[in-house]
Amino acid sequence: MSELFGTLPDGSPVHRWTLERGGTRVRVLTYGGIVQSAEVPDRQGRPADVVLGFPGLDGYLAHPEPYFGALAGRYANRIAGGRFTLDGRTHEPARNTPPHSLHGGERGFDKRVWEAEPVEGGVRLSRISPDGEEGFPGRLTVSATYTLDEDGGALRIAYEATTDAPTVVNLTNHSYWNLAGARSGPAGGHRLRLDASRVTAVDADLIPTGELTAVEGTRFDFRTEREVGSGYDHNFVLDKGVTDTPAEVAELYDAGSGRVLTVATTEPGLQLYTADHLAPDLPYVPGAGIALETQHFPDAPNRPEFPSTVLRPGGVYRSETVYGFSVR
Repeated sequence: MSELFGTLPDGSPVHRWTLERGGTRVRVLTYGGIVQSAEVPDRQGRPADVVLGFPGLDGYLAHPEPYFGALAGRYANRIAGGRFTLDGRTHEPARNTPPHSLHGGERGFDKRVWEAEPVEGGVRLSRISPDGEEGFPGRLTVSATYTLDEDGGALRIAYEATTDAPTVVNLTNHSYWNLAGARSGPAGGHRLRLDASRVTAVDADLIPTGELTAVEGTRFDFRTEREVGSGYDHNFVLDKGVTDTPAEVAELYDAGSGRVLTVATTEPGLQLYTADHLAPDLPYVPGAGIALETQHFPDAPNRPEFPSTVLRPGGVYRSETVYGFSVR
């Protein structure tokens, strides 16, 4: 089901698509590919919205920086110094967190209106990112398909892109999860299992140093389920690496509601962000949600030792992540 959600200052309409299957109801906006809400039942069968968001379009326009529920791109996460070299040519993405580029620049994919068409079980969003948009090379034709599985209501997001010139691509969904309910307070008491034996070490600006540090004996070790806590904005190196089909890599659990979120992905990394720095004028307290951003590694265009994010003409970028819901 599609309905008008609001209108941008330039007059562009924004629509909201409602997907419902298997006990899950998800609402997706054509503005920014935003997952506005995800309603799932607790162990008593009572539904609640478990992602942070705003009830109206004005909230997203007034508070873009948390990237609530957004589709981050053309390059999710950070590019050091707002520059990278590809095939001998230097490109300079917009430095929206000076001196670095974050989540695609000043007006990344999260601030664009996408075309929408219905598909079985969901909606496909698509757009053409022109050559030079936010400093990225190549005309990128990109789609993101949001569907709910008929059996169990898992949310599946499948990305696909092609280009007419060499470029870099790294897409993710930036939802913040609170399995107790979006407005229930801090989510740090959730328990997390994460199949990652290493983390990308970073400097004070959260830029990777190139070192992959073992998590054993550190606060980054979630290989056995434990309480999340706070103080995380780090990329975890998933043990499975890049896969052709989604493989389960994480499980988040809220004991009070009994809700369980599983994450399966084709991606080699996952950014754990505990939202400790949400602004005081937001309707959520710091730490109100936990972001589990499946991705390639931050600053990979400047780190040839990292899994490559380069896309060339004739190639196809594909990435898929599945968010499964259950109780225990």
